[in-house]
Amino acid sequence: MLRARFAPVLALLALLAGCSSEDPRLPANIYEEARRLNLEGRSLEARAMMRQLTQQYPDSDAAQQARRDLFLLDAFVARDQADRQKQVRAAMRRIADALTRYRGKKGEYPGSLQDLVPEYLDQVPETPWKHPFFYRAFVPKPIEDVQVKRGPVRQRFNTKLESYYLACLGTDLKPGGDGAAADILLQDGEPIDERAFPPIPQPQPVR
Repeated sequence: MLRARFAPVLALLALLAGCSSEDPRLPANIYEEARRLNLEGRSLEARAMMRQLTQQYPDSDAAQQARRDLFLLDAFVARDQADRQKQVRAAMRRIADALTRYRGKKGEYPGSLQDLVPEYLDQVPETPWKHPFFYRAFVPKPIEDVQVKRGPVRQRFNTKLESYYLACLGTDLKPGGDGAAADILLQDGEPIDERAFPPIPQPQPVR
């Protein structure tokens, strides 16, 4: 989906990279296309095109204008990313609160976020990029030690989903990444600073 969206821009960047200075109109045309993308709210694509323009035609008038615009574009993109990160964290907090209330009533977390609708959420939130959040409920202690009065310690399988992972995988929907592609990870409602979740205890019981 992202590749299809960026296809026109990628084609123009390829054209820009492969062309030399025999056509003096090309830098101006590229700059105007980047400017149009920015006006349409596609700032990341506009920024990529302007950067390529300044590298390929550094002495052109269009490149000089692009350098001035890039200063403002970088500031805008940084602010936009910060705003989207706030939206992501707010949505994840709503989900985490709903999960806590669900567990308080059911005794364990749901197997799917869709189970929260409509009693705990009107609908399952999405990221600002219209991507789903990653959710995985699991049994943190599949095998428990049980002390039966004065008898020996016995073991039993625990089947309650008492823990969960919740993640936003950024704009690329892949683990890892930086900037807008960076992940935000929660375990049982608490943020995780690591770049990946700890492994889920195995074996998980069959439900």
